[in-house]
Amino acid sequence: MINKRLLVKSLLSHNGENSFYDKKRMINIGSKEGKAKFLKHVCALANSNPKNRSFIVIGVSDTDNLIVGVDFFDDSKIQNLVNAYLHNAPVISYENIHFPDLEAAKVIGLVTISSSGKVCSLKKNIWKYNAGTVFIREGSISLPKDTGLVLQDLNTADVAAIELSAQNNIKLTLDGVIDFIKNRHKDLKCEYRVFKDQFVVCWAGIPKQQHNNTYFSRVDIELITEQVKLFYSDLDEVMIDFDNNSFTIIEYVSLGLGIEIKHYPLEKTQILFKENGTYRIDTTLIFSPPLFDLKLLHHVFNNCKFLVKKLENYGVFSQEERLEIDALPQTLLLCYLNGFLDAKVLLEKIKPYLKGTYTISYANLKEAQRIIRKVRYN
Repeated sequence: MINKRLLVKSLLSHNGENSFYDKKRMINIGSKEGKAKFLKHVCALANSNPKNRSFIVIGVSDTDNLIVGVDFFDDSKIQNLVNAYLHNAPVISYENIHFPDLEAAKVIGLVTISSSGKVCSLKKNIWKYNAGTVFIREGSISLPKDTGLVLQDLNTADVAAIELSAQNNIKLTLDGVIDFIKNRHKDLKCEYRVFKDQFVVCWAGIPKQQHNNTYFSRVDIELITEQVKLFYSDLDEVMIDFDNNSFTIIEYVSLGLGIEIKHYPLEKTQILFKENGTYRIDTTLIFSPPLFDLKLLHHVFNNCKFLVKKLENYGVFSQEERLEIDALPQTLLLCYLNGFLDAKVLLEKIKPYLKGTYTISYANLKEAQRIIRKVRYN
């Protein structure tokens, strides 16, 4: 069983960027350029490693290899993105890896790429890359390659050695459980559960009883055995359930207009543990967006456009308008879910004006964009 934090350390300390490993300060699959560059690297690494895994480590400074971290990223539909744009798409996973020196909300992202064994190429145009383009790694660079590429297996022994050095042990697991309960979440209710004598899941949050159900807020859930964060949020509420074979998370989001805010189930994640020391994560979107009267939403959307224009002009806001700014991302999200597609454009437009100035609104913005990604990729 691989300890993913040790794996990241092995990649960073023993290898410069090469044909099976890349590192990034951050990725942005919300923009066409960012999405295209991410797909380029995935395609190149898959073609350069047809018989073993390759990796992208995210949250590391390129110049000095400093671990700086990125926000927790839970886009479970990232495989759908890869499938939509790549022919002979590799199997891809994105995991959030806990590092003790990072602040609570920060992690290191680990993208693991497993080639299909066939030449991977772009299915369709994206940004400046044309459909049919094949990419491959040459040293630390992902480059387009002429047609007629023959896949070569060059890195299997190196990758196997790195993964062997990252094997988990009892001490690391026990230290992880103690750190989770005693240090990182000593102010929250913490629990742990052992599955199949091998896997340890810890979770922390503030419990709340409602209609005979227990919901948790300020939730952190981690598969300690692999040092992988499964869920982290200061905003959402979740329900947690488990039996001898599985651990289930149902995530809820709060949406509404004005003071009429309700909880809606967004996504169900189930981890299925097997007797042979493996596990599988199944994620299902269960979201049904709330629908509103279109005449009302036309009025609401026009008011949103007014607020956005005022933000762009650095206008002075009244106290009531500042409250509307806090709720602006959620309001634009509701408009988008009800067919006002320009609302997504406005969400992108307001991002630089909220960051660093409107803390609550900026957090709500990231949450709204995350929900849009999940709905679109589903």
